[in-house]
Amino acid sequence: MRVPRTWQRGGGLLLAAVLMVSGCDVGKGAGGAPGGPRPEPLRAEAKASHPPAGVPAEFTGGQRLRWARCAAPSGARRGGYECATMKAPLDYRRPGRGTIDVALIRKRATGPERERIGSLLFNFGGPGVSGVAGLPKYANQYEPLGERYDLVSFDPRGVGRTIPVTCVARRFEKGDACPKDSGKVLPYIGTSQTARDMDLIRYLLGDEKLHYFGVSYGTELGGVYAHLFPKNVGRLVLEAPVDPTRDLVEGDIAQVKAVQRAFDRFARHCVSAYDDCPLGRAPGQRVLALLHKLDKTPAGTRDKDKLDGTDAAYAISDYLDRGKEGWRPLATALDDALTRGDTRDLMDEADDHKPRAKARSAPSDGDGTSALVAVTCTDSDLRPGYDRADDMARRIKAASPVFGEAWSNGPYLCYEWPFDGERADPDVSAQGARPILVVAGTGDPTTPYEGGRHMADELGEGVGVLLSVRAEGHGTYPQNACATRAVDTYLLDGTVPKDGRTCG
Repeated sequence: MRVPRTWQRGGGLLLAAVLMVSGCDVGKGAGGAPGGPRPEPLRAEAKASHPPAGVPAEFTGGQRLRWARCAAPSGARRGGYECATMKAPLDYRRPGRGTIDVALIRKRATGPERERIGSLLFNFGGPGVSGVAGLPKYANQYEPLGERYDLVSFDPRGVGRTIPVTCVARRFEKGDACPKDSGKVLPYIGTSQTARDMDLIRYLLGDEKLHYFGVSYGTELGGVYAHLFPKNVGRLVLEAPVDPTRDLVEGDIAQVKAVQRAFDRFARHCVSAYDDCPLGRAPGQRVLALLHKLDKTPAGTRDKDKLDGTDAAYAISDYLDRGKEGWRPLATALDDALTRGDTRDLMDEADDHKPRAKARSAPSDGDGTSALVAVTCTDSDLRPGYDRADDMARRIKAASPVFGEAWSNGPYLCYEWPFDGERADPDVSAQGARPILVVAGTGDPTTPYEGGRHMADELGEGVGVLLSVRAEGHGTYPQNACATRAVDTYLLDGTVPKDGRTCG
């Protein structure tokens, strides 16, 4: 799914990051509603009949979600939102270690109660994207689903109002990392802990099965949930899927190759379709020369951040994330930059997505980059030494002549991280789960198409169902009519498309 350009969910499994953390601080727990005094509570939600296994009764039998009306964040098209706070264990493996507050938001189903299916939980990507801020901004894209589902989202661990991790981010330098005394919650904000939060959310929402729509990084979160709780899987959509078979570096290499291919397709179209296309016979060389020029002399003023070659490379990739809708604006931006030295369009695109960390997503509001780094390093066990990291960086550079340099800092991201990561890649095997719909675009520049087949295969035979969509850009729902019909039919009627079906 593509969304308005407030932020873009996306990126491959590994960080092509140019940011690092140098000193972290851990924020306080979540509040119930965003901003202002707490409104009068509405009725409490009923609970499902089977609570999450191994979770103490204080979080299940002794807890109800008490929803209160809350003002929609700035940019929301409509009101009618309710917010709540859920208590959860800090560490599900040892629940007695403490509790956290998880911030929730929902919009009730608009159709008749007799036709209501349940709740549909969303994760919009990241890690680092706030669901409390995201749902009101983008709920209009899900209006057909919102007739029969309560649309629900949440701030995952490390994000927004759920134990936010705040790091001081700056241009990457080797050897820096969050020091060991930066915060006691850092080991507990990874994907597997957040997936356990989702099952507690399911139970407290009163749903026997989890219905879920995950985008980009949200597909990894959904896959890990299915692995941990296969019997609790309802109707799950994993859209623009990450590749669960690749570690961070292999994911970076796959992603930077996909961005290069998307640029090459754009360049061919630009040369053949636009009279003002500035790329000529050697588009990659012209753009690479621009990036090198900006590295030597960044563009900008004292009042704005400087635009260097790395920022410009990410700005170009952001245009490509839009699919063909971004091709004409990208041609204009490059024409301005290459023929007149005017980089304002590229700078505006880069500014929309700073601080820059093109991993599984450009970060969202607030502490998105901090959460992206912290969750990634909590999940991944990649801790290469300098020599090995330098070799990995060279491999990434070699994978793309235009974008390789900008993506090549990823191997250093978790260097000297004070805690061990869980594993090289996520386990999403979910034998015994209901069919899960995986939707992958053939021209996706940030979650490469081959990751969709890998995700479906890793979920397991009879579980992962792949829907391929011939389309440019990062995500296809609701832009592609065929894919949208298939997803809506699955979520509303339970009808699973044939595995391997292709939408043109």
